[in-house]
Amino acid sequence: MSSQQTSLYIKIEKNSMVKDRHVKLSDVAKMTGTDEAMIRQLKQMKIYSFPQKAKKTEYVQVMTSLKIFEMIQEQYPNVDITNEGEADFVIEYEPKLQPSKAAEYAKTGILCVLIFFGAAFTIMAFNNDISVTELFQKLYYQVLGKESTGITELEICYSIGLPIGVIIFFNHFGNSKITNDPTPIQVEMRKYEKDVDDTYIANCGRGGKTIDVD
Repeated sequence: MSSQQTSLYIKIEKNSMVKDRHVKLSDVAKMTGTDEAMIRQLKQMKIYSFPQKAKKTEYVQVMTSLKIFEMIQEQYPNVDITNEGEADFVIEYEPKLQPSKAAEYAKTGILCVLIFFGAAFTIMAFNNDISVTELFQKLYYQVLGKESTGITELEICYSIGLPIGVIIFFNHFGNSKITNDPTPIQVEMRKYEKDVDDTYIANCGRGGKTIDVD
């Protein structure tokens, strides 16, 4: 170990998912600095090991960046560490399991059916709530001066415009996107993930389960 002062810049992600129960520093952080040899060794440094036969509730662990810095300085006392990332972070362990294609197809099919009928029910409930049929009848009479006799141009345009409006709003159709902006679903998912991570950190902190310095 060198007695010369070296600089290390480290950026720890707020949430990292790992496939191996033995977690290395490179699994949760990106590093750069003045000593390339030191960085190569630090990338291989083990920072945590999940229990071999852990319950699913034990597949999440919260650590602090201070604990990481303490572990680094045990090996490199003269390193000057600059934190460019999170103060507290979450490690999620996802064991390597052979996925069943039949199960994946079944889950996808069930999800598609639920979404289809759920969306259809929501649209029908909305149309019934605002009495869209009566609305179209009145609008048709006011514009053309005669009673509607069933399906008219209004219903046809409404039926075509509704899915087009949904596609434009969600900025997504199949694997294609209309613009490069993130879709509303992606934005909400990122917010949800952030809230989940914050809750993990808060709960572990209150329960004394966070791995931190003494």
